[in-house]
Amino acid sequence: MPADASPDWFRANQLALAAEIDAVRVLLSKHAGLSIEREPAPRPDAVSALDLAAERLGLSPFERRIVALCAAVELEPGFAGLCARAQGDGSHSYPTFGLALAAFEDAHWSALTPANPLRRFGLIEVERGVSLTSAALRIDEVFLHHIAGVSQLERRLASVVAPLVRPARLVASQQSIADQIRAVLRLAGSDDGGLRLQLAGDDAYGKRELASDAFAQLNLLTYGIAAASLQGRPDEVELWARTWEREALLHSAGLYIDAHELAEPHGGESLVRFLDHCTTPAIIATRRPLRLGPRLAHVFEVAKPTRREQYALWIDALAATHDRISAVPAGGEAVRRVNAQFDFDAALIVATVQRACADTEGAIEERLWRAARGMHQNELSEIAQRLEDRPAWDDLVLTADQIQALRSIVAHARNRGTVHDVWGMAERHERGLGLGVLFHGPSGTGKTMAAEVIGREMDLDVYRVDLSQLVSKYIGETEKNLRRIFDAAEGGGVILLFDECDAIFGKRGEVEHGQDRYANLEVSYLLQRMEAYRGIAILTTNMRSAIDPAFMRRLRFVVHFPHPDFNQRVAIWKRALPPRVPVEVIDFDRLARLTVTGASIRNIAMHAAFLAADANGSVNMTYLRRAALAECAKLERAPSDVEIGGWV
Repeated sequence: MPADASPDWFRANQLALAAEIDAVRVLLSKHAGLSIEREPAPRPDAVSALDLAAERLGLSPFERRIVALCAAVELEPGFAGLCARAQGDGSHSYPTFGLALAAFEDAHWSALTPANPLRRFGLIEVERGVSLTSAALRIDEVFLHHIAGVSQLERRLASVVAPLVRPARLVASQQSIADQIRAVLRLAGSDDGGLRLQLAGDDAYGKRELASDAFAQLNLLTYGIAAASLQGRPDEVELWARTWEREALLHSAGLYIDAHELAEPHGGESLVRFLDHCTTPAIIATRRPLRLGPRLAHVFEVAKPTRREQYALWIDALAATHDRISAVPAGGEAVRRVNAQFDFDAALIVATVQRACADTEGAIEERLWRAARGMHQNELSEIAQRLEDRPAWDDLVLTADQIQALRSIVAHARNRGTVHDVWGMAERHERGLGLGVLFHGPSGTGKTMAAEVIGREMDLDVYRVDLSQLVSKYIGETEKNLRRIFDAAEGGGVILLFDECDAIFGKRGEVEHGQDRYANLEVSYLLQRMEAYRGIAILTTNMRSAIDPAFMRRLRFVVHFPHPDFNQRVAIWKRALPPRVPVEVIDFDRLARLTVTGASIRNIAMHAAFLAADANGSVNMTYLRRAALAECAKLERAPSDVEIGGWV
């Protein structure tokens, strides 16, 4: 039905369909030798749904008559009896191909071949187990509704596709891509039904908008579907292709295929098969370019809006909700701060602002930041561990130089908006703007705690990534696992803590075996993602010398965490026993003689507290000595008399 269908068109369409049925009634009556009671009703001049369907699906006049015949049986109660009289058999109260061949002009046998429209698109169902000429014919229900003026998608298809709305406008960087796509469409011609375009990149929402805009250039509606819905046996995939092809032609639509989560290689094979058996235009969205058959016309790279464009999107989204927000900080520090930290597409920006509007606690600056923080938590929680502890600066026992280095990291993170955007330091280079940090030193020296302190100071969540769990012996699986981590954190709303990073960030070596080549590819992939990552990434390792030198160039800060000295151990011991812990006289200077890390000190204090609680007593030097011996045994070292002498 026309996109601008009105009540007048619906009435005209009903009259046109009634005229088609009247014409079939006259032909059947003549074939049956019956007198013609009345001439067919004149049809209106308006283009009917059957007119459009016949044109778009390529129906011949004879095939169109068959459609009208089958529709008449469904819509006119007395038409079944007319079919029986025309066939000279009272039991044949249904249309057949033999009846159509005998009663209609321009009859041709090919009308019911599987390759022709009636059977190819499933417009007419043929009774099985009976000869083709005597089998009962029945019109497809969805197609019947369509020619009657009630347009809807085929039921199975309607459950997996969704209409996409053309955007009101595109950001400047994506408008340039839209111009290129428009040039391709103009060169191909609007009648090129097999047009294939691929949009690669990390902005899924931007790709949907570009696809809707591109199809609108061809006066086509846009429907979206996930590539996973097109998987199955070859015959199932081909059926999906024919079903969509029919609906696309009837509704003048193009298909946007979301293949971001495509499972290769079998998923790619099914998608290629679907595209090969579908002659209507399609735009495929992927994370990276894929080989999708010879009919693929062009590949366009689609990135998220630039920082400057994102800033404008934040301002526009806030302005649109100005009536619900008091004191909108248009152009203010709140927008600049959230824009510097979070790398969002247009849809996520709008969703974040709406979430902030629904929040009623605090100023708009706080609500915006809180809403942005929550956008990626669920996805990341599935693949990384969120660190719940929120220690403060006073909990760190480090040298002044180390504290200064950590505060410099916070200063870089906090002022990126000013330096990159306001002062223009990032105008020429979009890559390498992330904040990569390396913490190196023995286990238990405070590397993870320092990351948590930075997270608290920046009001960001810290997610620890256990790289040893991501490394796989299967080729390509390690990159796939790492890609999930970076993709989930790409918005920049979290701090990624890569624990024991030397497991994967190690030096690339000479290729002596096939496995060496793939190990080097994993490191190279990480180099690329670290270069492009806009968030804060903290790497920890016990062995700085094992880190690939190429990573060092991409790191903004390198902070060493050595074993704590005597004075630091005294401070750590005092912090390890909170004021509410019942204690006897404790000699902290004597405790600090034991040369262990801060993590071991905390373990000893915790163990001693449990010993005291079990004895219903207080923590004393005896319990601390027992706990220290247990901790040293765990570390496979024997403490000297100088270290634990006199702990009684």
